Amino acid sequence: MRIGNRRLLAAVCLGYFMAVLDSTVVNVALPDMAHGLGTGIPGMQWVVDGYALLFASLLLPAGALGDRWGNRGTFAAGLALFTGSSVLCGIAPSLGALIAFRAIQGVGAAIQVPASLALLRHHFHDPRERAHAIGIWAAVTGIAVAAGPVVGGVLTHLLTWRSVFLVNLPVGIVAVYLTLRFVPPVPRAVTGDADLASQAFAVTALAALTFALIQGGVWGFGAPAVLGAAALSIFAFVAWLISERRAAHPLLPLELFRNRTFTAANAVGFALSFGFYGQLFLMSLFFQEVQGFSALAAGMAILPQTLVMSGVNFWSGRITARRGPRPPMVIGQALGGAGLLGLATLRPASSLAATVLPMVAVGIGAALTMPAMTAAVIENTPRARAGIGAAVLNASRQVGGVVGIALLGALVGGHAGQAEVISLAGFRWGMVTSGALFLGGSAVSWAAVARDGRSIA
Repeated sequence: MRIGNRRLLAAVCLGYFMAVLDSTVVNVALPDMAHGLGTGIPGMQWVVDGYALLFASLLLPAGALGDRWGNRGTFAAGLALFTGSSVLCGIAPSLGALIAFRAIQGVGAAIQVPASLALLRHHFHDPRERAHAIGIWAAVTGIAVAAGPVVGGVLTHLLTWRSVFLVNLPVGIVAVYLTLRFVPPVPRAVTGDADLASQAFAVTALAALTFALIQGGVWGFGAPAVLGAAALSIFAFVAWLISERRAAHPLLPLELFRNRTFTAANAVGFALSFGFYGQLFLMSLFFQEVQGFSALAAGMAILPQTLVMSGVNFWSGRITARRGPRPPMVIGQALGGAGLLGLATLRPASSLAATVLPMVAVGIGAALTMPAMTAAVIENTPRARAGIGAAVLNASRQVGGVVGIALLGALVGGHAGQAEVISLAGFRWGMVTSGALFLGGSAVSWAAVARDGRSIA
């Protein structure tokens, strides 16, 4: 790999590292955060999903704007916004302010993430070298996932939960510098003006669905406000789909989904994030609120799962480069599904070994799947639409994470909405649901993903 490409890859990976680190750092700090701000499980869900909601909702317009305005500039702008809002999260005076600043973080992440993959698509021309670069990108993501629980546990234990946000400041400054100094510009795509107004329907649909799932666990799913939010979500989704079909320059070109591999890989992205981030949320609560672990001990207990992801991501990238994306996607999701079903058997007195082993299986399975899934989408997206293709994949993943945390949190949370009220029956059903989605994704990968993963020349 040329020195220029290595520097580019370092800048791209560092930016995405920061966005992923923030997710896992926050999970371990949630119980301390809840006690400090006087909230319960619903409040914790909104801290996580307030970020993921804007992240998921704005990925498509951000990807389209990156293609139109230049992906280097949008990547640097997203990094700067994410870094600044992280500081605001660290000094937030109340739960409401924290959720609002987390939403701004989500906007920054939405701007930079599709641009990061688009930069790889544009500057790595050889398919094998590109698959290898994506494997490194995914492996760095795995390092962020691995570091998150430990960093979050140590910072929360030694300082306060606020420090888990402030740690983004030095990382963000370095990432912006590397981007402006070493990443070459990308030609802008001339595709006309997109109908950005239609994206309001997508934001409304996802926000209403998230509200219905989270508040349904508190008020009951038959509550009028919950049913109204669910109906609004359906209406807004249909309106968005109609708007996209009629738009002269839609944000989401529906013809991309005519490619079977592209469609299957995005479905897998939803299932993967639903299961992985849902179980990470539940296991953070299980360790601290059921088994009585400290934040630091919980982070160390989660570490084996996240640590294996780093090395396996490198390995998966190499397998994908040689064998295509289908084998690691099929095997990875099957292994991860088995691990999630194993977590469904946990009891309050379960040993650490009995808890960690199935978590490691989930981590290995997710790590096998992610680089292959990403490569399948990138290889099946035309170069001129690289930003929007990357945005579709990341939107699928983020929506899966939003829905997974909202639904699984509703299953384990009592109607009192207190952090210590955790339904073990709901915990088990959540793990079974996640495992079923992983196994379903394995079957879809076997049936629909092309052997070489490259249906577009």
